[in-house]
Amino acid sequence: MMEYKKLIAGFRCKDGSISSWDGSISYEGELKDLARFCCDNGADEIFVYDASADDADHEAVIAAIREAAREVDEPILAGGRVRRLEDVKKYLYAGAGAVFLDTGCQENVDLMKEASDRFGSEKICAYLPDLSRAAQAEEYAQLGASLFLLQPEGAVPSLMELEEIGSLGQRCLMLCGRQEEAQRLLDDLKIPFGCPSIEGAILALEPASLASFMEMKQYLKGAGIPTDTFESPVDWSELTLNSDGLIPVIVQDYKTQEVLMLAYMNQEAFTATLATGRMTYFSRSRQTLWVKGETSGHFQYVKSLKLDCDKDTLLAAVRQIGPACHTGNPTCFFTTLAEKEYRETNPLKVFEEEYRTILDRKAHPKEGSYTNYLFDKGIDKILKKLGEEASEIIIASKNPDPEEIKYEIADFLYHMMVLMAEKGITWEEITKEVANR
Repeated sequence: MMEYKKLIAGFRCKDGSISSWDGSISYEGELKDLARFCCDNGADEIFVYDASADDADHEAVIAAIREAAREVDEPILAGGRVRRLEDVKKYLYAGAGAVFLDTGCQENVDLMKEASDRFGSEKICAYLPDLSRAAQAEEYAQLGASLFLLQPEGAVPSLMELEEIGSLGQRCLMLCGRQEEAQRLLDDLKIPFGCPSIEGAILALEPASLASFMEMKQYLKGAGIPTDTFESPVDWSELTLNSDGLIPVIVQDYKTQEVLMLAYMNQEAFTATLATGRMTYFSRSRQTLWVKGETSGHFQYVKSLKLDCDKDTLLAAVRQIGPACHTGNPTCFFTTLAEKEYRETNPLKVFEEEYRTILDRKAHPKEGSYTNYLFDKGIDKILKKLGEEASEIIIASKNPDPEEIKYEIADFLYHMMVLMAEKGITWEEITKEVANR
């Protein structure tokens, strides 16, 4: 697999406000919305510098990271306020894929080995607030840091500094300060990105530039620097088009697989979709290109494009913002013409439907409902039943008949979902946590 250079959106959180990682640019909105917007528009990762001044603000930043992790699929790298091992755990449990320890703080250096042993070296990074600390990189690596965050004095390191970084043989991300001109930033990045040790850059961008990650990647790719963009192994000329020179595109939600709509592309729309990461179509009625969501804000961000066996239809998996249909319905396919009842067997859909029923019981109690009985008795009763069901699974496992085990596991999962509803935890959060591991 080709190694791509990453472009990372860097944010600083303090006192409920969000700024660029270096504090030079202020942003409006919440971290979760900014993170989602950047990732939708091509950011490969999110960097969060926790600059909180007290414990209450620190907890607020942890909560913001947790919300952001629920919104984005891309990794989150967080740190900044680490006083003890518990702080590392908080960042990781909030959804960060890795945590950085500031080598400018001796207490963080002392924690490095313990944190690496506890959580794994792949989750521990060393933040070098100035390149003079690069000399200790080998020591930090031995303590368990697997990635180094380098903060040069200027926007980018000098050639001499790059030679020193390259000799480290360590994986590095470079923090880039504010650049008034985005073009100058991109040109400056060409130099450090030529160094094998530099995996990517953490950027401080003006608010208007937060939507330009894919555009920046395309520019760097044109300069011979590998970036993670959409590239089709099949040329447009190889596709089988209809009589109008178009190809139909079936669009579905990348998480639920629900079919959202059907539209058409010509070559220009196909090329624009790959270049921007936003679904672009050809309107047959208006005879012009249209970016889905350009007027409504209901953009479709590409997750994957697939071609069928006859090469005459595309299947797009997208992250849909808002409803897909102009009527306001989530999908254009909302009118049922014929239907036969059937039993749903998709595991996640079965669990989600059962979970929704449990949530409905919680919100609208029903007399005689066992679920409401558990909610009324409270958390201790729910935990007691969950423990009993777990024990019954163990006992049933000694029985050679697998049917009993199935029954007990189903019972356990039901009581587990009651606990999830009581604690406000969703299946989406659970499956995302499993996927992160």
